[in-house]
Parts: sequence; structure tokens; C-alpha cells
Amino acid sequence: MSPCQTCGACCASFRVSFPCYEVDVAPGGLVPEALVEPVGQDLVCMRGTASSPSRCVALRGAIGQSVSCAIYEFRPAVCRDFAPLAAVGRGDEACSEARRRHGLARLTPIAA
Repeated sequence: MSPCQTCGACCASFRVSFPCYEVDVAPGGLVPEALVEPVGQDLVCMRGTASSPSRCVALRGAIGQSVSCAIYEFRPAVCRDFAPLAAVGRGDEACSEARRRHGLARLTPIAA
């Protein structure tokens, strides 16, 4: 099992912002419109991530125990690109910060 499936800290730590063209009302967009809110003219974010405490509406489960993404196949590029090696146990600084915010130990750091 991927460490990401027991973590979820990134989904409850940062604002998840991305371009409007990733929303399903745009040609080729995938992210469900009902799960986003506007941030600017050409930018949206996942609902729940612009507030404090932050928690993406698509996050299911308990952080640090067992989590999943309700729209995993349709998640925005920013989520797809976040901490690309975390799934194999190698975390970057953003991953480590998210885990720290939720009282979780950092993953093996990626060598600089």
C-alpha cells in the first residue's frame, strides 16, 4: 500500500488552485465543477482548501490512517504532480510540511 493511502495530509494542508480549463465544463476538463470555487478570473481551487483549517472536499477517510480521493481519476494536475515520489515512500519539502502539520513523521527525504 502506498504511504499516500494512509496519509492524506497534503489534501488537508494547502489550497489546491489550478486553471479553469481543468474544470469539466471546459473542453477536455476533468475536475467536477461542483467541487471547485473561483479564486480569480482564470483560477479555481478545490472546495474546502481556501479556508482554514483546509481540507479538500474530495478527500475521504481519516488523515494518517486510511484515505482516498473521491475524484482520483479526475483530480487536477496540481494534485497529480504533488510529491511525485511520495507513493513510493520518498517525500519532498511540501510533503514533509503537510505531514508535520498533521503530526506525521516525514517520509525518506528526496536527495537534493
